Amino acid sequence: MFKKYVSLTILYSIAFVTCVNAYTDPEMDSIEMAQLMNYYAEANELQESIEFKDGIIDLSERIELTVPEGYRYINKKDAEKILFDFWGNPESDFVLGMLVLDSFHVANYEDWAFVLSEELDGYVEDEDAEDIDYDDMLTEMKEEEEEINAERAAAGYGPIHTIGWASKPYYDSEAKILHWAKELNFDGAEENTLNYDVRILGRHGLLSMNAVGTISALEDVKKHVPEIIHIAKFKEGSTYSDFNPDIDKVAAYTVGGLVAGKILAKAGILALILKNIKFVIIALIGVFSVFKNKILALFTSSKATTTEELDS
Repeated sequence: MFKKYVSLTILYSIAFVTCVNAYTDPEMDSIEMAQLMNYYAEANELQESIEFKDGIIDLSERIELTVPEGYRYINKKDAEKILFDFWGNPESDFVLGMLVLDSFHVANYEDWAFVLSEELDGYVEDEDAEDIDYDDMLTEMKEEEEEINAERAAAGYGPIHTIGWASKPYYDSEAKILHWAKELNFDGAEENTLNYDVRILGRHGLLSMNAVGTISALEDVKKHVPEIIHIAKFKEGSTYSDFNPDIDKVAAYTVGGLVAGKILAKAGILALILKNIKFVIIALIGVFSVFKNKILALFTSSKATTTEELDS
């Protein structure tokens, strides 16, 4: 309870100091100031409503989380509020929750989050994992961008351009865990986007842990990945080794297909790219889009100020 009280005190302090700093910004007029204050009011109201949890979490019939100190689980309902209502992502029903650091704030542009979902496409065979040339795969993915972006444009989405591997794909054949990261540019944005993917393979499909944030968050995300990949596990009867070839479905793609995004040709390019890149922080619309740099700078300086005050 005390920790929650301190967190809320810090959040209100951040908002207050941010607004005070904004008043002194000669480039911000009264309308912009009102929009910024409204943005923070909405953000803090949402932040207070989130039910953060740790410990043992029953994520689904097949998956269990053990969330340690320093991390927090956000349930499906609250995750949907953040992803769809506040950050502006297109709605979807496959989200099971989010995994964040205990310092996470919905309005902090520098924070990252792992979006959790389960894909029941069948048992993913991994025999090709050691034979994949990921440099060749990256070249092929870039060559296919023109066609992919044409499909996205027809559906009303801006283009996505793959800059390169932010972290080259790695498959742990013992733990049956695959993870990789792409540096992407969305629609000519000034700052590139980090898309860090973790896939934990199971008997009937996989758990997807999709990190979203800016490319500047890469090193911090990579630092936490060794812990994050062991937070989730499949329950007895649903593990990769429990696969029964006589009765269980086999996925139409392999480990290589997961990284490349080549799920099913008949699914179409747009479905493919939306499946492979589920979320980015696209709260950079409306007020956040206009004031991104100011909000980031003010939030960071305000956070530092309140931290110094608590330490003194």
